[in-house]
Amino acid sequence: MNQINRTFAYILFLTPALFAQSPFDGTWRTNFDQSKLSPKPNVFSLNNGMYDCSSCVPKINVKADGTDQPVTGQTYDTINVREESPKSIAVTTKKNGKIVSESTRTVSDDGRTLTVKTTGHPENSDQTVTSEVRATRVAKGPAVSNETSGAWRISKVQASENGRTTTFKASGDELTRSDATGESYTAKLDGKDYPVKGSYFYNSVALKRVGNGTIEETQKRDGKVVEVNKMTVSPDGKKMTIVSANKLTGRTSTIIADKQ
Repeated sequence: MNQINRTFAYILFLTPALFAQSPFDGTWRTNFDQSKLSPKPNVFSLNNGMYDCSSCVPKINVKADGTDQPVTGQTYDTINVREESPKSIAVTTKKNGKIVSESTRTVSDDGRTLTVKTTGHPENSDQTVTSEVRATRVAKGPAVSNETSGAWRISKVQASENGRTTTFKASGDELTRSDATGESYTAKLDGKDYPVKGSYFYNSVALKRVGNGTIEETQKRDGKVVEVNKMTVSPDGKKMTIVSANKLTGRTSTIIADKQ
């Protein structure tokens, strides 16, 4: 369920308006309890030795035999899927031989809830980011498939602190973003593309002001738009609202972050 992981792996890019003393400057912490994630379900199955993710973009269909299988168009270039039990599967993704994520997906005894526990390995850091996602079943998978198969809607997300905080600093017409896991960029608020370090999801960013106190951030991977975030700070400067639209999966979430 890489798309589940991805749902919250990129909601922390909060871009400030570049004022002399920007209210966006500082460290922000994602508040998952107040956020509203996209209701669009994640759909996958493990059936007859094959793993199929129909909600992934592009779709994935590979052998689920515990070996690395090549994929294209993802943030990783191989995926390894194995059945742990009739109610659980394990998924490992890699990029250029380096582990990107390791996750287990386990369905509850009543078959209604899926728990996804993930350890992410950032591109430019030895730190790991851990998360736990719970999802509610909205449709069953094939009759003889692993019980994790089906369509799942995210209901709750938890993440380690290094996966939910980020720091921004405005200087003149430039904005610098940095976090503990090595992801960073410095970009001008001019709508042009600037390089990003330490992210598998996007490698360039464009920033522009689209209204009073609202900034639009466009994330691109190899020149293709993958996500657009519109960020607005509250009048008291304590809360950021981010409308995050994933252009690959068609999922739009509203994320809340609190200033620390």
